[in-house]
Amino acid sequence: MSNQNSEPISSSVPSAFLSSFMSSPMSRRTLLKGTMGAAALAALAACGSGSPSTSTGGATAGSKASGTVTFGSNQSDAVPKAAYAAFVKAYEAKSGVTIATNTVDHNTFQENINNYLQGSPDDVFTWFAGYRMRFFAEQGLAGDISDVWKNVSGMSDGFKAASTGTDGKQYFIPFDTYPWAVFYRPSVFKAKGYTVPKTMDDFYTLSTQIKKDGMIPLAFADKDGWPAMGTFDQINLRLNGYDFHISLMAGKESWTDQKVKNVFDAWRKLLEVSQPDSLGRTWQEAAQTLQKNQAATYILGMFVGQQFTAGADQEDLDFFTFPEMDSTIGTDAIEAPIDGFMMSKKPKNEAGAKDFLTYLSTAAAQEVYVKSDPTVIAANSKADTSGYTALQKKAVDFIGNAKHISQFMDRDTRPDFASTVMIPAIQTFIGNPKDVDGLVNSIESQKKTIFAS
Repeated sequence: MSNQNSEPISSSVPSAFLSSFMSSPMSRRTLLKGTMGAAALAALAACGSGSPSTSTGGATAGSKASGTVTFGSNQSDAVPKAAYAAFVKAYEAKSGVTIATNTVDHNTFQENINNYLQGSPDDVFTWFAGYRMRFFAEQGLAGDISDVWKNVSGMSDGFKAASTGTDGKQYFIPFDTYPWAVFYRPSVFKAKGYTVPKTMDDFYTLSTQIKKDGMIPLAFADKDGWPAMGTFDQINLRLNGYDFHISLMAGKESWTDQKVKNVFDAWRKLLEVSQPDSLGRTWQEAAQTLQKNQAATYILGMFVGQQFTAGADQEDLDFFTFPEMDSTIGTDAIEAPIDGFMMSKKPKNEAGAKDFLTYLSTAAAQEVYVKSDPTVIAANSKADTSGYTALQKKAVDFIGNAKHISQFMDRDTRPDFASTVMIPAIQTFIGNPKDVDGLVNSIESQKKTIFAS
């Protein structure tokens, strides 16, 4: 899921390859080329160890795998943790390799990732595609798995591009993806006579009625620092469009631009109908207010469903795209982060690590996961989608019909800028949303220093 970062790290200047990738629109056709069936866009084509392991020296993908592979996981919440255990069990049964999983609290994993990778990291570890993956590849903190990709099938060109470093080598295996949107309970909307809002004016009209009915219009939480980034992204995409958003994240636009100030001004109004005291609330707690019908809507990734009980409770969860704010821009840009796996720079069991990663790239592995966690969809186009829930099927169509797809603020920009500047800046804004000028001036000043390094 999109639980993010906070690691104090620095980066080299992105190469021409990265600049080209970051500035080029990630269109639906680019991301999904070779992955959507013609019939119905059926599938998307998104610490320290210490356990025993087997040294294999300069092994390559396809070498005989044996022994133990250590696996660093940030999936500490109950649903994804159980889902990870399911595919690990399936792999162990087919390969004879033992997977020693080291699960760390999600935020702790993100905040310590730099020290983790420079120390004694696990052979394979969870991480994110795109800019975030490339950063560690550029620092020499990730293992080259280009030979693994020679055995990968069912992945789109877009997914491979999101897995490729600035040197043209692959360092990442995409596993799952999911959309960010506005989630709600259909049963509540039906009982109250609410209509899904198309524009932001519609949303504010709806919010007035929701308040009268004694509910919170919009659940909100940012104790962990990263969730509110998604709200900024949604507003920026709706007011300024995809190209400006990606350019801003890449450090090519000024944060003092009136376009950025407009985003914070619009967000200040949205805070008036949002759940108060958000800086003391986790996303799980906010999701539970949606689940308990205390809040009517929530802007988050589809993993919000992990806080719902499987069955009828989870089936009573739906989403709509973040409302239109400018008719000339529309709503054709969305966020759909890609999660997956990387290999450490010097795995103790390289043959085993690459064999495990090869398995994780397959439809079979991803089918096991999405069955256990129906809040995501498989990255491999060959995955069987016949068992997808209504929510998963809608996510496939939602992503497939989007014209532009971004990742997430701290995946689309430098990790040091996201963690050391944007997390505290956004939390400062939430605490005091009136001083926008002071806020953007501070962000721009820090941005210039970081992006100049």
